[in-house]
Amino acid sequence: MEKKECLECKETLKGRIDKKFCSDYCRNSYNNRINKDSKNLIRNINNRLRKNYKILSDLNTTGKTKVSRTKLYDKGFDFQFFTSIYKTKTGNLYHYIYNEGYLALENETFLLIRKDK
Repeated sequence: MEKKECLECKETLKGRIDKKFCSDYCRNSYNNRINKDSKNLIRNINNRLRKNYKILSDLNTTGKTKVSRTKLYDKGFDFQFFTSIYKTKTGNLYHYIYNEGYLALENETFLLIRKDK
């Protein structure tokens, strides 16, 4: 009979034939190590989205607010991260981060809006 080793710590396995890990700790450690790169990317993107959402919701207390690009930049807003785009019949592009959105106006001004839930 072939002796199998734990994929994480290389300890000899006892028990079921299809067993791959000696403990839950080794299984979790192995999977966390294998998925580390993709999880970091997702975590970083979610952090940026969360920060952008907080900035929009803090600035837009009434549901519709005009604000300058400078004010958004000063707060740390990143225009590359949003969850959806809505194009109106007139061609206006609203960028949304979940239910908080913005529309670019003239003179480096933005209209912040909140979609009803």
